[in-house]
Amino acid sequence: MTTYRPTTPAELQEIVRAHPRVFVRGRGTKPGLASPPAGAAIVETTELAGVLEYEPQEFTFTALAGTPVADVQRMLAEHGQYLPCDPPLVRAGATLGGTVAAGLSGPLRYRYGGLRDFILGVRFVDGEGRLVRGGGKVVKNAAGFDLPKLMVGSAGRLGILVEVTFKVFPRPPAHATCRARFDTLEAGLRALFDLWVRPLDLEAVDMEPDGGGLTLWVRIAGIERALAPRIERLRSLLGGEVEVWQGAEEERLWEEAREFAWVPEGWTLVKVPLTPKRIPALEERLESAETRRRYSVGGNVLWLATPHTPDRLEPLLHEVGVAGLVVRGKVAGSPFLGRRTGMAFARRVKNALDPQARFPEV
Repeated sequence: MTTYRPTTPAELQEIVRAHPRVFVRGRGTKPGLASPPAGAAIVETTELAGVLEYEPQEFTFTALAGTPVADVQRMLAEHGQYLPCDPPLVRAGATLGGTVAAGLSGPLRYRYGGLRDFILGVRFVDGEGRLVRGGGKVVKNAAGFDLPKLMVGSAGRLGILVEVTFKVFPRPPAHATCRARFDTLEAGLRALFDLWVRPLDLEAVDMEPDGGGLTLWVRIAGIERALAPRIERLRSLLGGEVEVWQGAEEERLWEEAREFAWVPEGWTLVKVPLTPKRIPALEERLESAETRRRYSVGGNVLWLATPHTPDRLEPLLHEVGVAGLVVRGKVAGSPFLGRRTGMAFARRVKNALDPQARFPEV
């Protein structure tokens, strides 16, 4: 298979027009999404990199799709700003385009929302080789059909991203994280539901099953002098022994979660969207299996790791009625597992943007 690394949108357009099958990837930080089908021309976007516009006072930036997220984060940090959608695998080299195409957000999605809530505009090359623009470069715009949000999670099935525009937020000056362990899953979930109904302004809530129990990680942020009373309130709500992290150790705690440092080398990693009410049914089936689990975004996302191939998970996910996206692991065909919905609409969009089926199937 031939690999191309275009340096301009026009070059990318010519590559797409010249090949009946095209597969796109960034830096390959999500191998489950980066396995090309046989006979496809491979397009790597690493040379389409760089920030095109940045307006700190407008809280927006525009960059080429191959730009490493780490470069953007450093630029934003110089102005006290950041991407609240909290992209994962930054240290591994994730790009903006790859992050959008995979639709991956980090733990801070609990407080701020995911990628769809921060992407403002895109330019991409469709299956006809046309350069298509959607959205705009300002927070308030009305630009017709919301193509930017459509590209989030599209996994290279609808087009090849060339350029993205995001809005950003001011970075909180200080953070703190409380850790509480519960002896049973039921007790941990009751604590989670109790946190939901209170005006606590939490940044992130993650959970880890632990020997029949549950460990709850709760993050808050704000002015440093205001954190102490909020920590004490969390202590009283969570009950029992509560450990508190702050400073560099606390930052490292969440960075390790975003980088999936808890997943052993060579294991399959699958993202499973769900609701917290499904957790008991999943745990009943997964507790005895050889897996490691981390529930993120207040129990609305399961990061599921296993030493087995993704096809071993397919029957289980389908039985519980959830879908999964293979982020790491050997995938022969589609990286999507389990019971998916909305496929009729997805195929109509696919036919409109890629009528010759140059890109992989949805």
